[in-house]
Amino acid sequence: MKIVGVIGAGAFGTALACAAARAGRKAQLWGRDVAAMAEMDAARGTPKLPGLALPATIQPTADLAEAAASEALILAVPTQALREVCLQLAPLVKAGTPVILAAKGIERASGDFVSDIARETLPACPPAVLSGPGFAADIAKAYPTALTLACADAALGQRLAKAIGSPAFRLYHSTDLRGVEIGGSAKNVLAIAAGVAAGRGFGESTVAALLARSFAELTRFGLAFGARAETLAGLSGLGDLILTGTSSRSRNRRFGEELGKGIGIDAAIRDVGLAEGVWTAPILASMAGDKGVDMPIAAAVADLVAGKASIDQAIDRLLSRPLRAE
Repeated sequence: MKIVGVIGAGAFGTALACAAARAGRKAQLWGRDVAAMAEMDAARGTPKLPGLALPATIQPTADLAEAAASEALILAVPTQALREVCLQLAPLVKAGTPVILAAKGIERASGDFVSDIARETLPACPPAVLSGPGFAADIAKAYPTALTLACADAALGQRLAKAIGSPAFRLYHSTDLRGVEIGGSAKNVLAIAAGVAAGRGFGESTVAALLARSFAELTRFGLAFGARAETLAGLSGLGDLILTGTSSRSRNRRFGEELGKGIGIDAAIRDVGLAEGVWTAPILASMAGDKGVDMPIAAAVADLVAGKASIDQAIDRLLSRPLRAE
């Protein structure tokens, strides 16, 4: 695999293009804005990752067909836009081209996970899922990071991990796609809860307890949907929950912090941007309810972002739950 196409020129997509370049690949980095991609090419950088100099082997482009002609694709677009992008790619990509999904979330309209969307829209392209505790800026700067890459075809998964991995970008391969994508989806919602607690002024003990119980919820949900326990306890589950739930560099954690300060949903979106967990929370809570999975923290976040509960009401509900054996 000499050429990798990266679909999505945001911070994370650009960082993954840099990782592929460090692994010795040429990267076609696609974004839909023609002027922005021309500017990125001319400046050899992006304001989304200040100070980053794009490697010479990265070619920014607004030509989707050019990027789609690559030997492997990385789809780094928001989950709620993934289906649209896949449908645009469908007539352009060659059958058999592996597709690495870097989106973290559940499609709100359908309840589909990212691998489901890829199978429906790109049925001739084997999907893989990439997730774990890695901020875009850290990956772009070649700080040591480790993520999980899951593919049903173990041999293909190993090839993909070697194709874009490097000593500083360690990719552990797995065949548990469902476990990896559930970890990446649920942790965004649960990180909002951790942010709310911090923004409310509660101590680190509160946040630690909340994250521990959040991991229990993530595990229950994952097992109910066919994930493996060891995947959920690994990089893409517990590892990503720790990073996203404790760092204010995480948009989901920061969004929760703003909510915890009492500024309201609209103001939080204006200040932080729309965090992926806001989209995922309602469908995650609904899917958990349908399966009979107890997820009170996720349900509280879903109520908060839907305006069905205030911060105080959500806290009171959680603290008034009956004590039980752990």
